[in-house]
Formats: sequence, structure tokens, C-alpha cells
Amino acid sequence: MDWLGWHDDYDRPGSPLALRLRAVQAQVRAALDDSRPGPLRAISLCAGQGRDLLEVLAGHPRRDDVRARLVELDPRNAGIAVEAVRAAGLVGVEVVTADASATDHYLDLAPADLVLVCGVFGNITDEDVERTVDACTRLCATGGTVVWTRHRGTPDLVPSICGWFEQRGFDRHWLSGPDAGFGVGAHRFRGEPGPLVAGGRMFTFVGYDRLP
Repeated sequence: MDWLGWHDDYDRPGSPLALRLRAVQAQVRAALDDSRPGPLRAISLCAGQGRDLLEVLAGHPRRDDVRARLVELDPRNAGIAVEAVRAAGLVGVEVVTADASATDHYLDLAPADLVLVCGVFGNITDEDVERTVDACTRLCATGGTVVWTRHRGTPDLVPSICGWFEQRGFDRHWLSGPDAGFGVGAHRFRGEPGPLVAGGRMFTFVGYDRLP
């Protein structure tokens, strides 16, 4: 899979990926709007070119309050994210070219006020999806928001993902409709985050084209 070329659909108006991006950005904006005063922390797993967060943060009133880390394995996409950070003057945002499944990348930022798990759940096994949802109880602060995506193709795992979040102390804040052509969810954490352990691995990125 060419993960650089995969991003091209973001710029095709009306494509499922472009519509998904707008939905994700709306939930990111809502999370920032509703966040407590003072410094905020954000993390993005498998961040790609960072458009989910960076395009919102660039023009948001809370931009200077946010310390964020975007973790992306593909160096080409990470490089585009770095340039976007520079162009927007987002001094509190860091882009790391690395395996986003490793807990070590988030130890100093967790628990965070905003956790983005976009483009992940459709590219890993169901068991790893649930494992990553469980990890969100250590990545996300009390009152923080996890924004996540998953396609609605057969079998539709979205109802199970919602259940896994809600069993672990998250409240469903928003969920795209089943006929939207994409799946986007936002869950807010009302529990107490557990400790994030160094050396952990949340998932193995397989790729949707290689999953059974």
C-alpha cells in the first residue's frame, strides 16, 4: 500500500475520505472548544500527514495551549506533517517518525486531553482493536476525548468498538450514521486513567488490504 498516495482522496471533494476528514475535524474542534482552561495535551496515533489535528489547530483559539505529538511511521507523510506544523507556526506540536503502536512515544504526554486513533482500527485485527481501546484508558485523561475511525464495511465492527469503549468508562459523545460512507466516533472518558507502562505495544499494523 502506498500510504502517501492514499492521502490523495482527502483533496477529492465528496470522496468518503474527504467526508471522513471533515467529520473527524469537527469532533477535534468540539473537543478543543469544550476543554478545560489552561495547558492541553494531544496525541495522534498513525497520524499520517496530520490533517485531522493540524488543520483545526492552526486556526483554533486554543492553539497555543496545546502540546501535541503526532506519531507516524511513513517518513514521507511525517515530513509533510512537519512542514504543515512549521507553516502554521505550531510551536507546541512535535512530529515523530516511528511505530505508533509503541507506548514509549506517549509516556510524557499521557494521560492526554485529546487522543486521535484515526486510520488505525480498519488496519489491525479485531483483537488488537479491543486492545487499543483498552490502552485508551491509559492514554486519555479524565474528561478527555478519544476520536477514532473505522469503516462500516461487513463485518461492521463499529457497534463492538462503541461497546468496548463504554465498558471501560467512556461515554459516547458522537457517532456518524451507519449510512454515512465512513465511521467516526468520539468518546469521552469519565474514568480514572491507569499508568501507561513503558515498553508496551498496543497493536500490530497489518493494513486493510492484507486483513482477511
